[in-house]
Amino acid sequence: MRMTEADPKGLVRESYRIDGITLEECRSIFIDWALSLPVTADVPDAIRTLLAAYGSADPHHPMGQVLRDGLAAAPQARRRGGRAARVARI
Repeated sequence: MRMTEADPKGLVRESYRIDGITLEECRSIFIDWALSLPVTADVPDAIRTLLAAYGSADPHHPMGQVLRDGLAAAPQARRRGGRAARVARI
């Protein structure tokens, strides 16, 4: 994937240039980045492209952690019971 496709607005690139950026700020930027991707984009591939481009230069940057977290598998959804689970439907 090309960088122009992986980071169309340059949000991740700019986050790596901000001195003293926090993890929370990086998470906010990540959400903005994700919303700027086309619907057809392969998000894990885009994240891998960004990590390859920026992650090795500064492995301890908080955006690197956010990107790595973005590659992690989402937790399995669980049903949480409640009244609807106990009462038979008519």
